[in-house]
Amino acid sequence: MRPVQLTETVLRDANQSLIATRMPFEAFAPILPTLDRAGYYSLECWGGATFDACLRYLDEDPWERLRRIRKACPNTKLQMLLRGQNLLGYKHYPDDAVRLFVKKSIENGIDILRIFDALNDIRNLEVAIDETLKNGAVASGAICFTHSPIHDAEHFVRYAKQLESRGVQTICIKDMAGIMSPKEGYDLVRALKETVKTPIVIHTHATTGLGFMTLLKCVEAGADVIDTAISCFSGGTAQPATETMAYVLRQYGYDVPLQDAVCREINEFFKPVRADALKSGLLNPVVMGTQPEALIDQIPGGMLSNLVAQLTAQKKLDQLDAVLEETPRVRKDLGYPPLVTPMSQMVGVQATSNVLAGERYKNISKEVKSYIRGEYGRAPGKIDPALQAAVLGDAAPLTGRFADTLPPAVEAARAALGGKASDEDVLSYIAFPAQAEAFFAKREEKKKHTFTYTVRKVEEDA
Repeated sequence: MRPVQLTETVLRDANQSLIATRMPFEAFAPILPTLDRAGYYSLECWGGATFDACLRYLDEDPWERLRRIRKACPNTKLQMLLRGQNLLGYKHYPDDAVRLFVKKSIENGIDILRIFDALNDIRNLEVAIDETLKNGAVASGAICFTHSPIHDAEHFVRYAKQLESRGVQTICIKDMAGIMSPKEGYDLVRALKETVKTPIVIHTHATTGLGFMTLLKCVEAGADVIDTAISCFSGGTAQPATETMAYVLRQYGYDVPLQDAVCREINEFFKPVRADALKSGLLNPVVMGTQPEALIDQIPGGMLSNLVAQLTAQKKLDQLDAVLEETPRVRKDLGYPPLVTPMSQMVGVQATSNVLAGERYKNISKEVKSYIRGEYGRAPGKIDPALQAAVLGDAAPLTGRFADTLPPAVEAARAALGGKASDEDVLSYIAFPAQAEAFFAKREEKKKHTFTYTVRKVEEDA
């Protein structure tokens, strides 16, 4: 029987996809030793939006969260999602920040770094991959899957070869919108298996209803690891259910090394967590539905919720359909970038601006201008000439690697924090300066109000 392993996403992507990464550490701390006994290939527990959410919303130190997870789960590989040269933010950072971030992530407990670039530009992954390998962790290179006239199996296979040549130990097909069909998944995995030697990992979402079928067909084609979420935090914009996929794969004769009884314990634990999120409104029933329209507009669940929130705040929710129609047009104008962070936010904001202004590109966001200048990497396809001219005039876009133009950031950030800050605090500040400073201030205030009592032993007279 061929083994198939599962990565559990409840602590990161399922949490991020369903409840906007608002699950505090204390909500899942008691179940961590049980998660450690389940037999997962890895626990995806950090990276993505967790870092930002800890600082911005949860009043938590993301580094301390990681250390506590590591201590409670000594036997299971911990995994994070890293946006290549973007780290966990929304812009490119200089190489010294990328190298230190990767190094400290591994020192604090990460075993596997899944590294992706929104444009599938290999130059934006090279430093993070190199530093991961230098520090003895697993570099998992990710291919951002999307549909467009230029994104076909041949395109993705070429990129996989580039990833393998940089030394990644696994290659992940990252289907962030849940739009990879069972046939597309099967054909792509077969093509990769014929071309590269690294194990293949599959990440998809249940958004469109394809996820369960796609995972099964990818395994049939030779995939080695799949991402799933414990059942009460599965489905909708999250991943297909862990227990269901294990059950089906075993029926097809695969060896799935999971402890079913332990998985039941895990699911029972998270049921009241989910119920609380539903009661508070944090879990919107809308995200649990099936959204086949994403097969057309390719908008990931997180991007859709952002568009809804943005329009609601401006009291323009009645324009949502127009924005959804404009989004693919903007994407085409920008050379078909995959809709994944940060490109999904950039395309969505620009589409919204176009609709609300009543004129296309009357206002061009600074991020889109930076993208057109080449600051995010090489556009997958051709950018609309008129749009490029509106931004650049007669100037040519940057053709080199943008990070090569950035001055070092680590020592400047350390100086800004007074010179005595830990590496972890320096990195938090580099990634999210305002949120980190606010968190540091709160942390200091808490220290002032924490009293330590010393108990003195009094010896009795004999």
